[in-house]
Amino acid sequence: MRIVNMGEWPLGQEDEQRHEPGGEPLWNESWYFDFVSEDGRTGGYVRLGLYPGWNRAWYWACLVTADGHRAAVLDHEAALPGQDLAVAGPGYTAGHSTIDPFGRARIHLSSPELSLDLEFRSAAGVYGYAITPRYEIPCEVTGTIDGAPFHGHGERDHSWGVRDWWSISWLWSSARLEDGTYLHGMRANLGMELPWPAFLAAKGDLAHAEGFWAATVFDGDRPVESVLHFPGCATTVRPIAFAPVTLTSPEGAVAEFPRALCAYETEDGRTGHGWTEWHQPPGWREHAWEPGV
Repeated sequence: MRIVNMGEWPLGQEDEQRHEPGGEPLWNESWYFDFVSEDGRTGGYVRLGLYPGWNRAWYWACLVTADGHRAAVLDHEAALPGQDLAVAGPGYTAGHSTIDPFGRARIHLSSPELSLDLEFRSAAGVYGYAITPRYEIPCEVTGTIDGAPFHGHGERDHSWGVRDWWSISWLWSSARLEDGTYLHGMRANLGMELPWPAFLAAKGDLAHAEGFWAATVFDGDRPVESVLHFPGCATTVRPIAFAPVTLTSPEGAVAEFPRALCAYETEDGRTGHGWTEWHQPPGWREHAWEPGV
């Protein structure tokens, strides 16, 4: 499995497991699993976030369709799991496991609202961030949703460290195009330029995309369209269906997380589907986003 690691720390198979927590209250460790059907009409995501400083875990599972169906299990008061990363709450049980480090992972959810049994098989290598301990893995996704067979594509990621949901806005996007190219880009509104995490993976050859930036049009607070600027691959992103989450800090600060299943179209006419998030902490409109963010 090819690893493209932009950071100063080596990524090893042990990084697929849990890490020793830092002492900061906002230290967290999270696992994301995003998926979209072949036709782009159904998509979902699962996030497990551990917050040892708060003695709790966050669990999110959302499913949306192009015709307006939405199902969600959102729990911000789950007990911290053991090494098996199994969590449970009112009306649901969920599991997360790595079958083959950097190769295959599996998620399971049982609830009245939504049932998932999905395997994520790595499709194009592993991409490690430069600015924080985190990696992304483009995947083929198979299994069942509410008992029905599912086949599609997506991305899973794993990160650990301090994450302040209530002070920094960002854009994150991941998709697969019809020709098999995976793309990923992220940038935060920090008021400075950094080597933003971005890659293109064509025919399984994953490579860092230097100089990534993005621009978004909003209708009020709702994102209408973003243009992701990859070298030679400017891509327009339009939401199909939103699966948002509201995040409240222990002090009562509220952030909005408008995440959406999206349609993608490159400047040369290729199309695809994936997920994009436009994180909105308190006062995000009061601080002008940097050009391109």
